Parts: sequence; structure tokens; C-alpha cells
Amino acid sequence: MRHPAVAGRRHLLIDPAPKHTKQAPLDQIGLISAIAAYTAWGFMPVFFKLLAEVPALEIIAHRVIWAVPLLILILIFRGQMREYRDVLARWMLLRWMLASAILISVNWLIYVWAVNNERILAASFGYYLNPLLNILMGTIFLKETLNQTQKVAVGVAALGVAVMGAGALDSLWISIALAASFCAYGLVRKMAPVGAVPGLAIETSLLLPVAMAAAFWFALQGPHPGWGADSDTTWLLVFGGAVTAIPLLLFATAARRLDYTTMGFIQYLAPTLQFLCGVLLYDEPLTAVHIASFGLIWLALSIFSVDALRRMRAA
Repeated sequence: MRHPAVAGRRHLLIDPAPKHTKQAPLDQIGLISAIAAYTAWGFMPVFFKLLAEVPALEIIAHRVIWAVPLLILILIFRGQMREYRDVLARWMLLRWMLASAILISVNWLIYVWAVNNERILAASFGYYLNPLLNILMGTIFLKETLNQTQKVAVGVAALGVAVMGAGALDSLWISIALAASFCAYGLVRKMAPVGAVPGLAIETSLLLPVAMAAAFWFALQGPHPGWGADSDTTWLLVFGGAVTAIPLLLFATAARRLDYTTMGFIQYLAPTLQFLCGVLLYDEPLTAVHIASFGLIWLALSIFSVDALRRMRAA
């Protein structure tokens, strides 16, 4: 996944929204872009299921390899190559980007492994948990304060995690690892004020040598279900670059035109679609524990969302 998600699914570290953000055409473009981005991330399990026989590490390696040239072309088209070069020349920023590259690669690897090992529900639970974990980490690392409503939301979410731990401990680590790695990714990206698309281009560029080494190692293993096994598999691995870059480009477009609260609501589309994919398309078992855990998480997110809407109106 996610992608990247980076999200409130991301921290939204992009250029400030233009002053004409409230004009109707821009809002419409932003809304369509946001829905398209999160829908693409929501149906990501469908893509990775097509590569179910390929090792997760090889999938991620090719995802990085083919994302780099596409992202560079996008940067050229958007006139952002200068930002890309400037960050590469500044060690203070580059070290943060190296940390974020490691975190996002870990997140991608766990997500692909989860999808291809019948753990889509656990993955979607992790991305539902992520916004609430962001709130908690903000209080710890960024010294932000929680109001009473937010405290209740975090408490209800913690109860949902406890229920999942009591009844589905074998998959809880996936949810927590995805939420924690993506939350940490967001925190690190806050330290490096780099735009969404240039940031991913830098991250994948930093990962490129390792990705090429991994792809080469898999190629030396002889006949296997990965690269070169058949034309369909090979082209799917190449297409992984577009699957990585295009949703992020849509996300960056949306985030420039929509306010953060609107983006915050739309972000729940991705884990919801992932949840539905797991249950309806791939027949993952929906147990009483899953229902109770997801119910508590949905309740926590509802409390959080109502509070965010109330504060937005008050402002």
C-alpha cells in the first residue's frame, strides 16, 4: 500500500494552498483527485493479489525501480526538479529523507506481505488506527495537547486494539506495525519540509541501489514466479511504479485544493475499501472479534471526526 499513503493518511507536507482555494473549480478538482487517490489506495490489494506468488521483497524492489523514472518525469513536468536537487545537496534534509525512505519501505513490505498472505483485514485495521495513533504520537513527540473528546476517541481505539489482541493476536502485529511505521514516517517527514511528490522521488532514489541489488539477486535464483517468469508478471512488476506514483500525484493535487479536515474525512475511504476487498473479494473470515474491534475503531473515528468538524466550524 499506500502508499503511499502518507496521510493524515498523511502529514500533507506540500506547498501551501493557493489563496484562491475556495473557488468552485479548484474544489471540484481537489475532491475528484482526493477520491481517486484514496480509491486507488483502497483497491491496492487487488493489484498485489495479481502478484501473490512473487516474494514481497521482489515486488517492493521493482516498485522502487520503476517508480523512480516515472517520478522524475512527473517532477520535470511540474517544474520541481530544482527542489529535488536542492534536497539531495543538503545533508540536514537528506538524512531525514533517508530515515523516511527506510520507514516507508518497511511499511510497503509489511503491507504487500499481509495482502498476499490473507491478512487484508489486519492491514485495513492498521490504517484505520493510523490517524488516532498520529494524535497520540503528536502529544508525545510534538507536545500537542488532547481535548477531552480526543482523549475519549483514543481510549475507545485502545479498547478496540485490546479486543483484537485478545482474539486475533496472530494478526495484531501487522496492524500495529503498519500503523506505527506509517505514523513514524509522518513524524519524520514533518522534520523535512519537502513536497509530497519530490519527497517520494527522493525516497525511492535513495532506495534504488538496494532495490536493484535485491532485484538482481532474485534474478540469479533461476526460474521463479517473479521477474521474467512470464510477460504478465513482468509487466505487472513494471506497472508497480505507476501504482506507486500516480495516486500520490492525485493526493498532492487534492491536498493543494482541499482543507485538511476534508482530506481527513476522505482518507477513511482507503481502509474501508481494503476492508471490503478482504471480506467480499477474497473471503477473509470476519469473526466476532473483528466485528467488535472494527466497531470500536469506527466509533473512535466517528468521535474524532465529529470533534474535528466542530472545531472547524468554531474556527
